[in-house]
Amino acid sequence: MTDISRRGFLAAGTAMLAAQALPRIAMARPVPIPLIAGSRVLDIDGRAATVWGLTGPLGQGLSFDPGQRFEVNLRNDLPEPTIIHWHGQIPPNRQDGVPDMPMPPLNTGETRSYDYELMPGTYWMHAHIPMHEMRLLAAPLIVRSADDIAADRQEAVMFLHDFSFKPPQEVMEEIAGGHGETAAPQSGTTPQSGMNHAMTGGMMMDPGMMGQAGMPGMDGMPDMSKMAAMAMDLNDYDWDAYLANDRTLNDPDVIAVDPGGRVRLRIVNAAAATVFWIDTGALQARLVAVDGHAVQPLSGNRFGLSMAQRMDLEIDLPAGGGSWPVLALREGGRERTGIVLATAGAQVARLAPLADEAAPAFDTDLAQEGRLIAAAPLAARATQRQHMVMLGGSMTPYLWTINGRSWGDHMPLAASSGERVEITFHNMSMMAHPMHLHGHVFQVVGLNGQRLSGAMRDTVHVPPMAMVTIAMDAGEAARWMLHCHHMPHLQTGMMTEFAVT
Repeated sequence: MTDISRRGFLAAGTAMLAAQALPRIAMARPVPIPLIAGSRVLDIDGRAATVWGLTGPLGQGLSFDPGQRFEVNLRNDLPEPTIIHWHGQIPPNRQDGVPDMPMPPLNTGETRSYDYELMPGTYWMHAHIPMHEMRLLAAPLIVRSADDIAADRQEAVMFLHDFSFKPPQEVMEEIAGGHGETAAPQSGTTPQSGMNHAMTGGMMMDPGMMGQAGMPGMDGMPDMSKMAAMAMDLNDYDWDAYLANDRTLNDPDVIAVDPGGRVRLRIVNAAAATVFWIDTGALQARLVAVDGHAVQPLSGNRFGLSMAQRMDLEIDLPAGGGSWPVLALREGGRERTGIVLATAGAQVARLAPLADEAAPAFDTDLAQEGRLIAAAPLAARATQRQHMVMLGGSMTPYLWTINGRSWGDHMPLAASSGERVEITFHNMSMMAHPMHLHGHVFQVVGLNGQRLSGAMRDTVHVPPMAMVTIAMDAGEAARWMLHCHHMPHLQTGMMTEFAVT
């Protein structure tokens, strides 16, 4: 196990992340649990970096035992107001953590109490202000089930970030400046305007061109094999570092494991704008849950993970000792980060932060999503309301829209509490969009017009020129956010609301 104490205060925030087994601390700490939004200092390749974080009794993040409620006092020790969203959980709307919907951000020095029933699984918490999340104001939120407690296995967390030494405002200026100045939506913009703005590297793609690409199965859906010849925009910023548990591969988190043991690795993609491939190398893994919800086990050693998504991997270790890296490969690039699982006394080889070749684009044909089958799907019932949501935007100007509109000029998606609702995301841009719905768990029920009993999720990856349909039962009557979880896209207004009455 890496000696955390040698890094002193620089690594104090990794206490929770580096734990070789998530501790059962529910009975040992007072209620409510203190959680501090504050500054911390990381050692990133020998350079001190001041970032933000969410510190609980054991360091970054919180973990809960079966049946334990989320009874937390959140205090803001940052120099400016902020607010925290409990991603994937379903608190009462007043506790959801979106600025002024309905509660305002917490002022510096202010404390706010939260109390709601938790769902078991792998979740996370983060600022719902893009500039704050880009300063790493995020942490794991792990809720164990009774099966987790009873299982003969070790648990570990892999928490992923992309990081820049520059302040987020400067990062956004570079992104917008590199792709054209960000433009505000014009008054009177119609939802239909987004339908005719599929962009490829700044080039307008006429709807007629899409027709020439071929339309298998559903009108308007191009043949992805032909679309592959067109330039997709995989990344719009090159970050200074890619972190796993606050570390780069030059000093990775080494997690002590037992020979022949089983590990449940809970992986969170908390990056602002990076899709990762998770590569277990020589170890065969079983994907057993996504976004906190069980799926029929899927075997393999490479799985993709979009921004804000989570996955749980079960890994059976060889009987002999050794060390095994679990890497996160940046989509479309050679950059990588990761952790190392190692038995006592095993040699840990140095891992280069750059791979020999670039990782491919993730799930452009939705092949991975199509293989995920919910272990506990939605109950069968008739759909009572349907919405088509057009995802659009361009790199020049740098502007991303939902139904042709940006936040503030948006048109809410309506529903009534208790209704079975389906939403189809049709991505007409050349960037993928991880779409997150607050206050609900949904099921993926359609991919490019093909029905399936897919995974239960809260965030779904919608690749360029693709259609993904989700279904849910509308919950509490309130305004719930629906947005892209690519932070620069969100910052430029790629958000609407699911308005339940």
